[in-house]
This record gives sequence, C-alpha cells and structure tokens, in this order.
Amino acid sequence: MPRNFLSDYMWERLAPLLPPERGKTGRPSKNHRHMLEAIFWKHRTGAPWRDLPEEFGSWNSVFSRFNRWSKAGLWQTILEVLRVEADPEWLMIDATIIRAHQHAAGAVKKKGFRAKDSDDPGADSQPRST
Repeated sequence: MPRNFLSDYMWERLAPLLPPERGKTGRPSKNHRHMLEAIFWKHRTGAPWRDLPEEFGSWNSVFSRFNRWSKAGLWQTILEVLRVEADPEWLMIDATIIRAHQHAAGAVKKKGFRAKDSDDPGADSQPRST
C-alpha cells in the first residue's frame, strides 16, 4: 500500500464529518479512510482517475464516492470545519505564480514610431560592398 497521507490526528478530525460507512441496504462499502487516501493521492499527484494504483481498489469506486460526496456538499463542509482550526504557521505566499500582463513590462508603443539603434546617421544604412 502506498504511504499514508492522513495522520491519526487528521483522521480523528475528519471521521465525524463523513456519512455512515454502512447504508441501510446493499453490501458494505470500503473504509472511508481508505477512500480518502485514494482521493488525496489522486489530487496530490494530479493523475487521471484511471491511473489510481490497484492498492486503492477500483478507480471507478473511488471516483463514485468522490463524486457523490461532492454533490452532497461534503467537501465544502469539511473545508469550513477545518478552516476554523487552521494553523497560520504554515501559511506561505509564493510570488512566483503572480503574472503581469504582457504589456506591463515595456513602454507604450505608438503607431508610426520607430526607435533607432544609435544616434549615428550611418548606423541605419545598409553596408556597402563593391
């Protein structure tokens, strides 16, 4: 099994927010912690759902659970609860992702304006050969 992303402390915080593992009918579902590990692995790596390692089970089962929880608003609830306990020690601002508009780096370009390379009158002329 791949290394675990969820620590026991994190699992203790998330477990009460999740729906019951066993429904009223049908076969029992997979462990929520195992499914969360699979969902976090997928989003941490950026891999497609179909590339989920076999240790997590069927990719379609993991996607179905993720999709069902998304439609139910579970992820929003989890984020709101965890935001209250956010640890500001780990807040970081990375300025490398800030991009300026392409025209922000240069001067205003005017129509018909042509800058010369130098003040030498002969600098703009073609070299002569005999």
